[in-house]
Amino acid sequence: MTALPTRRDEAWRYADIDAVASLWPVPAAQVIEVAAGEARREVVHASDGIRDYVVTLNAGASFEMRLLNTAHRYSRVALDVTLHEGGSFDFGAVQVAAGEANVEIVTTVRHAAPSATSRQVVRSVLGDTATGTYLGKVAVARGAQHTDSEQAVRAMLLSRGATANAKPELEIFADDVKCAHGCAIGELDANGLFYLESRGLPPGEAKRLMLQAFVAEVFEGEDALAAAALDALGRLV
Repeated sequence: MTALPTRRDEAWRYADIDAVASLWPVPAAQVIEVAAGEARREVVHASDGIRDYVVTLNAGASFEMRLLNTAHRYSRVALDVTLHEGGSFDFGAVQVAAGEANVEIVTTVRHAAPSATSRQVVRSVLGDTATGTYLGKVAVARGAQHTDSEQAVRAMLLSRGATANAKPELEIFADDVKCAHGCAIGELDANGLFYLESRGLPPGEAKRLMLQAFVAEVFEGEDALAAAALDALGRLV
């Protein structure tokens, strides 16, 4: 895309267009191709900017990405992933934003051939008047039988001024598939906070502990990224 997008473009409908304009034009997409039968893993901490990835998984290939998305103003990460027969895509992401920051993840996962799997887990924690967005489309081509795809999206709002946008989407043209998506937006559980505080934890520490549990599954085994996420969460409470 060479022209500056507008909110009429579905993939940019929640973007901070003024911030986008200050970053435009953006660098070319990073192209990742995983050869048949091979495995690749990427660990990314994105903070302010626009990053595009185009990923192709050949037959039997696997690709994992773990992403922490933070911003002082605006950070957007977009992935376009194509899976061929038996390919496997595993995506885990955490977004953390405060102030007036805007963080976005946009994914398009194309199951182009049979027996491929995809898993996407996205957690967002938003404070002040920050905005967090996840737009995720899974497209299953005609003939891509035995596709197995799942999206699990949750957002935690720490203030009344924070906003979470989520649009998990399925487009399926095959009839023997297993595809599911789930989305939930909420606040910290008051009963859980009361329990922790009644055991002697200060309110801020109780909130940090609950937020840590909220994102822990995404970064299991990624100590550096988990530490960066906890540092970002600590600044929200």
